Amino acid sequence: MTESLLKVGAKAPEFALPDQSGDLVELSQFAGKPVVLFFYPKASTPGCTLEARDFTAKLGDFEAAGAVVIGVSKDSVKKQSNFAKKEELATALLSDAEGTVCEDYGVWGEKKMYGKTFMGIARTTYLIGPDGKIAQVWDKVKVDGHADDVLAAVRAL
Repeated sequence: MTESLLKVGAKAPEFALPDQSGDLVELSQFAGKPVVLFFYPKASTPGCTLEARDFTAKLGDFEAAGAVVIGVSKDSVKKQSNFAKKEELATALLSDAEGTVCEDYGVWGEKKMYGKTFMGIARTTYLIGPDGKIAQVWDKVKVDGHADDVLAAVRAL
């Protein structure tokens, strides 16, 4: 990883990125609310599709608990838009094309798959508390049941 993951209790780095509609989304606009920030490697790939669908399926439960759910990858706004339309995703999907937010949150780094080494996003979810600090971190996320685990953590805040 370029940086290490943020620790529980650390202030969440501010960001301002375009969503799948091209609208700017800033962390500060959600002050006082829990924010689920899930980083995923690539739009329209199997694991990322399952994860985004799971968060969308539970979006009403997250909203009932007062939380905002936001996905982030390095995909372009157009790719995020196509992904959201094709999969009928209701969560905001942010385009971090430059990778600065991925680096700020420590999720961009070296990965290995099938014997090859490459740079990419490590599937990671942060729960940012209403106070703007990291409340919980899930790294090396396994998609099955992940949205349920995050929802339980939001409800426990």
